Amino acid sequence: MADPRATVIFVHGALDRAESFARMARHLDEFDVVAYDRRGYQHSRDVAPVTLDNHVEDLLRVVNREERGRAVIAFGHSFGGVVTWGAALRDPTRINLVVNYEAPFPWLLRHDHPRPAPDDDPAREAELFFSRVVSAGAWSKLSAAQRDSRRRDGPALLVDLREIRRAAPPYDLAKLRTPSTYVHGDGAHSNYYRRLGETLHFLNPEITAVEITDSDHSAHLRRAPILSSLITEHWAVLCG
Repeated sequence: MADPRATVIFVHGALDRAESFARMARHLDEFDVVAYDRRGYQHSRDVAPVTLDNHVEDLLRVVNREERGRAVIAFGHSFGGVVTWGAALRDPTRINLVVNYEAPFPWLLRHDHPRPAPDDDPAREAELFFSRVVSAGAWSKLSAAQRDSRRRDGPALLVDLREIRRAAPPYDLAKLRTPSTYVHGDGAHSNYYRRLGETLHFLNPEITAVEITDSDHSAHLRRAPILSSLITEHWAVLCG
């Protein structure tokens, strides 16, 4: 696009990859769109899995490379949302808007049904995680090559899961000054995400919570148009 309204940078969650945002990108034709595989995943497997702090640094490097004088919107899905908030806190001048979908923040509100401790076998944990988050049926429908690809993301997945289970919060969201929208669906865990959204807004009024209907954790795939519209609408409001 000759004159994009802003640059949208997508940050994926655990056991995911940049290509999962392709559907959302198609509905953001007024923006420049960037997505990348976090270290340890998919096309970035040649780089060893890293901690949350490293992922925050990576995102800020992408922001510095891609902004080109334009405003930046960071969209984080699940664990990716923990990364985007970390980056907005570390350098408040570089990210103008954060939109996160069902980012976990157990340091503020423990989940009603805590997930079991990660399996020590990365490949086994990848299968268990995929079956739990998507479905066992979906795992069985993957081709052998697709299952192998997910298993090879297992080491990065284990690091993500251990980071999200660390005892102390990684940062203080009360200090966040970047306008943020916390989006969640009305799926099986909607009560938890609804309460978390309320808790986030109470902690910091810069964070606005939004619930979308007929949506589960895979809304970036199944509800791409509505999530893309939320980015467009909230950017328009911010711009006045």
